[in-house]
Amino acid sequence: MAPVKRKAVTDERPVKKVRATKDEAEAKPAKASAKASKSIPHDEEEIGERKPVAKSILQQEERAFPRGGGSVLTPLEHKQIKVQAEQDVLFEQQTGQKAPDRDGEEDTDLFAAGAEDAPVKKKRKTKREDGDVAVKIAGSGIKIQGLSYKNLVIGSVVLGYVTAITGRDVALAIPNNLTGYVPITAVSEGLNARIEKLLGQDEALEKDGGEDEDVDLKQLFHVGQWLRAVVTSTGTEPSEGNKSRRHIELSVDPRQVNGGLNADSVVVHSMVQASVRSVEDHGVVMDLGLADKDVKGFVSKKDIGASLDLDKTQEGQVMMCLVTGKGSNGKVLKLSPDAARFSATGADKHAPVVNEAPSVEGFLPGTAVQLLVIEAGPGGVSGKVMGMVDVSADLVHAGAGSKDVDMSKKYKVGSMIKGRIIWTLPNDDGARKVGVSTLEHMLVLPPPTTKLPENASAKLRTQATELEHHLPLSSIVEDAKIVHVLPERGLFLTLPSSSGPGFSAFAHISQVSDTRIDVLTSSTGAHQLGTTHKARITSYNALDNLYYVSLKPSVLEQTFLRIDDLTVGEVVKGTVERLILGGKSGITGVLVKLSDSIIGLVPEVHLSDVQLQHPERKFREGFPVKAKVLSVDLEKRHVRLTLKKTLVADDSDTPIWKAYEGLEPGMESKGTIINLLPTGAVVQFFGPVRAWLPVAEMSEGYIEKPEQQFRMGQTVNARIVSVDAAAQEMKVSCKAADGLDEEQQAAWASIEGGQLVNATVTEKGGESVALDLENGLRGVIRLGHLADGDAKKFEGALKRIRVGQKLTDLVVLDKLERSRQVLLTNKPSFLNASKAGTLIRSFADVKEGAKLQGFVRNVTPEGIYTEFANGIVGLVPKSQVAPEMVGQPAFGLRKDQTVHVWVFGVDVTRQRFTLSMREQKDGLVSTTQQAPTAASNLTLGQVVKAKIASVKATQINVRIADGVQGRIDVSEMFDSWEDVANKKAPLQKFQPNEELDVKILGVHDARSHRFLPISHRQSKAPVFELSAKKSRVANASEELLAFDSVKVGGSYLAFVNNHGDNCVWVSLSPNVRGRVALMDLSDDVGSLQNLDKHFPFGSALRVTVKNVDIGTGRLDLTARTGKEQVALTLKQISPGMVLPGRVTKITERSVNVQLSDDLAGPVPLVELSDDFDKADPAQYNKNDIVRVCVLDIDVPNKKLFFSLRPSKVLSSSLPVTDKQVTSFAQLKAGSLVRGFVKHVSDRGVIVSLGAKVDAFVRITDLSDQYVKDWKTLVQVDQLVKGRVLAVDADARSIQLSLKASHADPGYKAPLTIGDLTPGMIVTGKVRKVEDFGAFIDIDNSLPRLSGLCHRSEVASKRVEDVRKLYSEGDVVKARVMSVNVEARKISLGLKASYFVDADEDEDEEIEDESAGESGEDGVVVGAMDEMDEDLDDENEDVDSDGGVDLADDRDVQSEDDGISAEVDGMDIDDEASTKPTAGLKTSGFDWTGDSFGATVNGTVSDSEPEASATKKKRRHKPEIKVDMTGDLDKYGPRSVSDFERQLLGQPNNSGLWVQYMAFHLELNELQKVRDIAERALRTIHIRELEEKSKIWIAWFNLEVEYSDEETVEEVFKKACQVQDPLDMHEHLATIYINAGKQNKANAVFERMVANKDFRASPALWLNYATFLLNNFNDAARARSLLSRSLQSVPTNEHRLHTAKFASLEFHSKHGDPERGRTIFEGLFSEWPKWSSGWDMWVDLEQARLTHAKSKDAKSEGKEKVRALYERMAGQKMKKRRAKFVFKRWLEFEEKDGDGKSVERVKGLAREFVEKMQARGDEGEE
Repeated sequence: MAPVKRKAVTDERPVKKVRATKDEAEAKPAKASAKASKSIPHDEEEIGERKPVAKSILQQEERAFPRGGGSVLTPLEHKQIKVQAEQDVLFEQQTGQKAPDRDGEEDTDLFAAGAEDAPVKKKRKTKREDGDVAVKIAGSGIKIQGLSYKNLVIGSVVLGYVTAITGRDVALAIPNNLTGYVPITAVSEGLNARIEKLLGQDEALEKDGGEDEDVDLKQLFHVGQWLRAVVTSTGTEPSEGNKSRRHIELSVDPRQVNGGLNADSVVVHSMVQASVRSVEDHGVVMDLGLADKDVKGFVSKKDIGASLDLDKTQEGQVMMCLVTGKGSNGKVLKLSPDAARFSATGADKHAPVVNEAPSVEGFLPGTAVQLLVIEAGPGGVSGKVMGMVDVSADLVHAGAGSKDVDMSKKYKVGSMIKGRIIWTLPNDDGARKVGVSTLEHMLVLPPPTTKLPENASAKLRTQATELEHHLPLSSIVEDAKIVHVLPERGLFLTLPSSSGPGFSAFAHISQVSDTRIDVLTSSTGAHQLGTTHKARITSYNALDNLYYVSLKPSVLEQTFLRIDDLTVGEVVKGTVERLILGGKSGITGVLVKLSDSIIGLVPEVHLSDVQLQHPERKFREGFPVKAKVLSVDLEKRHVRLTLKKTLVADDSDTPIWKAYEGLEPGMESKGTIINLLPTGAVVQFFGPVRAWLPVAEMSEGYIEKPEQQFRMGQTVNARIVSVDAAAQEMKVSCKAADGLDEEQQAAWASIEGGQLVNATVTEKGGESVALDLENGLRGVIRLGHLADGDAKKFEGALKRIRVGQKLTDLVVLDKLERSRQVLLTNKPSFLNASKAGTLIRSFADVKEGAKLQGFVRNVTPEGIYTEFANGIVGLVPKSQVAPEMVGQPAFGLRKDQTVHVWVFGVDVTRQRFTLSMREQKDGLVSTTQQAPTAASNLTLGQVVKAKIASVKATQINVRIADGVQGRIDVSEMFDSWEDVANKKAPLQKFQPNEELDVKILGVHDARSHRFLPISHRQSKAPVFELSAKKSRVANASEELLAFDSVKVGGSYLAFVNNHGDNCVWVSLSPNVRGRVALMDLSDDVGSLQNLDKHFPFGSALRVTVKNVDIGTGRLDLTARTGKEQVALTLKQISPGMVLPGRVTKITERSVNVQLSDDLAGPVPLVELSDDFDKADPAQYNKNDIVRVCVLDIDVPNKKLFFSLRPSKVLSSSLPVTDKQVTSFAQLKAGSLVRGFVKHVSDRGVIVSLGAKVDAFVRITDLSDQYVKDWKTLVQVDQLVKGRVLAVDADARSIQLSLKASHADPGYKAPLTIGDLTPGMIVTGKVRKVEDFGAFIDIDNSLPRLSGLCHRSEVASKRVEDVRKLYSEGDVVKARVMSVNVEARKISLGLKASYFVDADEDEDEEIEDESAGESGEDGVVVGAMDEMDEDLDDENEDVDSDGGVDLADDRDVQSEDDGISAEVDGMDIDDEASTKPTAGLKTSGFDWTGDSFGATVNGTVSDSEPEASATKKKRRHKPEIKVDMTGDLDKYGPRSVSDFERQLLGQPNNSGLWVQYMAFHLELNELQKVRDIAERALRTIHIRELEEKSKIWIAWFNLEVEYSDEETVEEVFKKACQVQDPLDMHEHLATIYINAGKQNKANAVFERMVANKDFRASPALWLNYATFLLNNFNDAARARSLLSRSLQSVPTNEHRLHTAKFASLEFHSKHGDPERGRTIFEGLFSEWPKWSSGWDMWVDLEQARLTHAKSKDAKSEGKEKVRALYERMAGQKMKKRRAKFVFKRWLEFEEKDGDGKSVERVKGLAREFVEKMQARGDEGEE
């Protein structure tokens, strides 16, 4: 047992913990010297010489040893030690006696109270330390000690008793009042695997079963279970009030607790821990966790016992078992978990006691042993097991605790006694300390009373009952009697019992008095033997069989000791412990201390009735408060309180709502709002009770926003509106109650449906009449209840009623609880029924066949819900509606209309009944009278009349009598194959209400769907298994076909029961089911593609038995006929055969196809298609039926290789893109082939060219360029193209190259230095720029070539610093000036004059390219050439230092301006024309170098007179300008100036603006594109909304492609402000769809449908649905849009809107045409004459027919179109409409039908005309 408190470690404790190997006599001087050192100060003591110690306690408890030689003690502890030493010296001097030893306040052995809950405190030491470590018996050498927290180390193994189970751990009571906890992760390896699987399970995967869905410890363990556990950790954990509590963590995993034993160490009659591995038919297989993993345990069914339910046993469940035997090979241990067999008492030699064992390792807790008594004394008993293992039993477990017993007499030395090992502790030297118990209940280990076997003995029942403590914990016992005193440890007491001798209890010495007591005496003082005291029970330990009590007044006075003592709703007092900081107000809660061990939390919303601004001012630490308990969570140990005065001081008689059970509508109480939502609020009451307060119930008035009227934490008075205790749901209201007085309440309670009352009209409305009843209640009559008949009679009756009029003989229909009104009716039919007593008032009044009067409550497509008095509702199915009403909308009825019905069927168990509007025949009564009246009268073989209730695909449900139901399996309807007329729907010919002669065969188990003998009636309303076979009814045979009577090769009639993944399940009889493999289902493999169509549920088959396995219950059948029944074998297959197969598996690289049960093979990627681009395994689905060609057969390995190439399967004349490669010899060197990457290794790549032909690609043959990480070039399954380099057919090897130079016919080899010649034009990128020139990397060169462009070759003018013109990364075009191959030097030139001819040639070649690339440059360069020629001719003597005349250069620059001026007809000043202008540039670089010389122009232009002369000469050459205008007309705008000219004349042309934006986009000038877009929107006239819309769309495209979401949203918001928002949303969604950003498009659509301004547009919903079906692949959401859209779209558009949704199912690739047909059927059931709808449907079916591929699909499509035309022609039509319909039908038949169908249409048309002529009209509608 653990001590009550722990104190700080002092200097004496390491000395006390010394474990030397000397005798006790040698150890005493050491102990004396230790005591003498008490008076020495600590610092001085460290100076003296220290003796070496074996082990310091710090190694166990102080993990962080202080560095620097410092002490582990605090200054306060040093002071305490000094004071204690001084007190001891003073005591010895005054008394002359030895000072009491205070080294043992921590009592490490027995009798410590509250071990697991005791907080760690520092206290003075007393003399009781003598017995702390051990009680050593002289001569034995064995120290007797009990289990305590101090000596319980990691690795200790203990015996435990389950006391509590939570969702996270299991509490185990272990010896000496200790408690350990087993977390859910320390149970077993199997359970951990289940938890990991549960956590990592994908939602899309199928679940294995219900038991594996969740892990519930309460299903794995039970209270009172005995377990072996190992200590995995010990320490402290934080507890309430800044204290710590000791925590022992255990594990019951067999791998740990069995200690890794060998199989030989486990002997019979020993105990082992085991976990469930699997549950088998004959027992349970167990994992033992032994060293040999092959050794398993097995629990047979007979050894399970009452404590274990085999059906509820789960994998990973742990239990302690008794070893009852061993298998012959030693690999299987026979176990029994039956606790009733654990008892080791009695003289029976077969008692489970271990006498011998091969090793001492097998003696573990739980095992009963024979021990030899060595010594017995006051401290306990010591002995040996097998003469080797030292064991001991402390005072309690020796049986001497509760009374003073002479141990030496009870246990004689040398005697053999029985004991059970209860703990083992590891020693430092590798040995173990073993503790045993000789208590009788520990020798028995009784199971809990709930797990006792039925034949348990009376003694066992008594022992099991004693372990279940009968005295409640925390209770106070008034007269606890002291029976034994341990002077230094505590008191043993007897607690009175009303039915026996009393209960044993122990009070530790620290729990005797609030004042310190060092020694207890049994003869003097207040605690003498025989005295009685008031005691409080603190705990109970089942292993010790002791109650632990406290006599301390402080404990007795405490109101609560445990959280369990608190009750919800109780008012408590406490003090503020501390505030919890955080939240908006700074305080999120207050901790209130209720007792020393209980602290409760007050949430922020429960601090006060009003919202506190500064809660810290009101609640200070230590402040007393009065609170009420809100909730108590025992599992989490949480207590929540409230300080609201409205709740604390509420002394009303209303019971507290702390559970949903017992709450009823109308009850009222106070609650707190803990959550506010726009639709309502969540109201908290006590315990787990929560309620929903709808916004409509918050007040009598209208509340728009709840947060404006209510706040979080507000207390409200709530009244229950509705409550569902099972679902734990409740709805409340804050509205005032109805306000009925006592008389009205009594009247309300007494009134019920069917009564007749009188009332006075108080109010008259358009839909109802309000009345006051004579008893003071309010009543209401709805419009439909004023009279019988149609709507005109209702309105006429309403007109005749006046306010104040008294109406008599009104019939009460129901009570409206919420409005406290009585629903009345004035229908004469109800009045007559009420007076005649035939009005239905309850379900008991419903009798089958009776005629009733009711009114329509609701009409649905499924039927008519008919209501009677008191809310009784029955259903008239659509099949039982009157024939003349079926075709009418809503069956021609309206709400509250009177209907006359007959009771068709009654389901007593479900309290439901069905009705019929078709008058029942007299046969029903006669049949019922002939049938037995009760199920008990039915006997096996009896032939009775049965009436068909419903017809299903595989069975017919019938009624034999009132409440007696039966079923006829489809296999019991027909005697032979010939009797089945409709093979696909055999039961279709039977109709409801039809009578059959049936024979009773047995009872049908609806839960397991099994056939049972008639003697197995377990249900109150059994379902009888019947037979309608004529042969069986006529003869006396009731025997069904049994599984063991089925013979291989036999032929039987079977019916499809279900479709599996790879088979079809069929029924041969009600209790025999078999499976037919898909390939054995039919000789026509085409029919296997659509099982639902060709083999629906219930369809009949003639099957032959292939195999019967009685052991596994498997029956294999085949439905193939003749020779096809013989299974296909490997010998029968040859290469080239084309066979049908079933797809069984699809991977990324192959498709597996199965021919039969034993034959299957893969289809690799290279054999999926003749065009490798179309080779996609994903196009196949599992269970698809395909035709494959056999490529090859590997007979020794039984492998097949298939091909799905159309050229092999269908026709060899089909085009083949990638030829089939079947052998190595087929390929020649130089061949160009394609294949799929099969494997990427470190040496190269393997490419699959054929099913059995692979090629190898070396690393050097992967690419023409060097790639550092070459593995990134290819990936597995990638389609590659290469050229065969070498073929070695004998070695079966092919060498392939994937280099572009080898594989690409249009490959252009990279340039080498030898390829460069002077004058060649190349492109490149500037790598480095210096002042003397630029280094340029030449494009497409290998290895990379780099040349230098000297500054003299940069521009025509002199360039001083090249860095001002170029920068790194610029893309340039250069001319090769010279090449030095030997020195590998390349000189380049960038002058513009080098590229004039080249540019002109390019202009001629690329006339169709974008204008911005070369247009403007070409014009300028041409002008320069002409100007240079003129200048050379006319002024040859002009001197120019830079090689180019600056004035000429300026003239060239101003040319654009001149052109613009002339085009616009403006006069340009000569002086202005000489000034340079910036203009607009279209290229990133000025090839002329003018940008560099711009600064020179500014200084030279003013001083050079040649400028004006040159200017005049230029004006004489207008041809250039005229030529450019012609180019503009011919090619369109190709420069900035061209666009600007055209925009001046066409400012509203959006197309021109978009071209202008595209021009700059090609130059990668994004900001200019945005500027042009804004300029366009400002320029285009305000009326041109369409043109502006196009600009916005172009801008959207730009931002979506090149910007982030924020920019797109910003532009979009601007557009919505000036354009139609709906159009802008639609355009943005379209742009996202085209860009492939489907998620963003979906978000735009969601935003649109959420906007109430857009929701009325049908096109919006249709576009959204189209997007979801075609692009987003979410058909379910698309279909759900229809119901949502009908709530917003105008009513007059509902019909067409619904039809368009139906058409989507036909158009979309993810649509379901059958669903579309269903929608159309619903439309035409309401609007049968909607001609445009019929035309739409026909057009859709005909369009679908044109896309049909297979013959079956086309045939089926034709039949559907033909059926629609027949339905249209059968309607009443006008002449024009009829002509249109028959003309279209005739055209269809002429195109897709045959001559017979054409003649039939013509005949129907003639017949229609003749009928019209006979009527003499044109068929008016």
